[in-house]
Amino acid sequence: MATWDPNRYLSFADERSRPFVELLGRVDVKARRIADLGCGPGHLTTPLRARWPKAAILGVDSSPEMVARATADNADPDATYIHADLRNWTAEPPVDLVVSNAAFQWVPGHLEILPRLADQVAPGGVFAFSVPGNFDAPSHRLLDELAATDPFAEHTRDRSRPGSHDAATYLDLFAGRGWDVDAWETTYLHVLSGADPVYTWISGTGARPVLQALPDNLRPDFVRRFKAALRAAYPAHEWGTVLPFRRIFVVASRPA
Repeated sequence: MATWDPNRYLSFADERSRPFVELLGRVDVKARRIADLGCGPGHLTTPLRARWPKAAILGVDSSPEMVARATADNADPDATYIHADLRNWTAEPPVDLVVSNAAFQWVPGHLEILPRLADQVAPGGVFAFSVPGNFDAPSHRLLDELAATDPFAEHTRDRSRPGSHDAATYLDLFAGRGWDVDAWETTYLHVLSGADPVYTWISGTGARPVLQALPDNLRPDFVRRFKAALRAAYPAHEWGTVLPFRRIFVVASRPA
């Protein structure tokens, strides 16, 4: 199983956090109990606390490295973090708000899992989440194409692949349950700085399964070739390197 590096993930913390803040801007609920699914290193507890200062916040993540970082950095007495698989997690009792930022794309078949997770929301509560929608972008396409070539293919063919659906698909799922749904998408133009910034970005998320599946003797050559392909696809300008990033958002409100 591919592991997470909290430090690398947080190298673009502002850009990764922006969709979450904008998601919360569309949430209207008086929350006393909040669950953050796929909480990562806990950096998104701060905007949750700013919005709901008296709520109990539970962060849930399947990565022990992320939970350890969140716990070590935690200075919030009403926030706790647990290591758990989202596919099996259950709220006891149901919570007023379930939020998730860029987690469900890592859960295979998550359309079948979302209804069970929706059941963890109390009547009158909200289920709000966002997922990337950029899996056909050059960054991912180049990753897949290179990983499918020799000598890399035999090591990467069985890796996990992230994936998501369009906003209309998620709207149909929740509206079909009688929920009020606000679903939309946004394409951010992230302006990144530094050497090979798109590689730094994707190596902390979407490219992890490939990079970690490769043996040590092949990884440097893969990284060299992948960086070169990304530099061609995302040329550097004097003001930085532009990474278009499509996001899907859903805010679903359960009837009281």
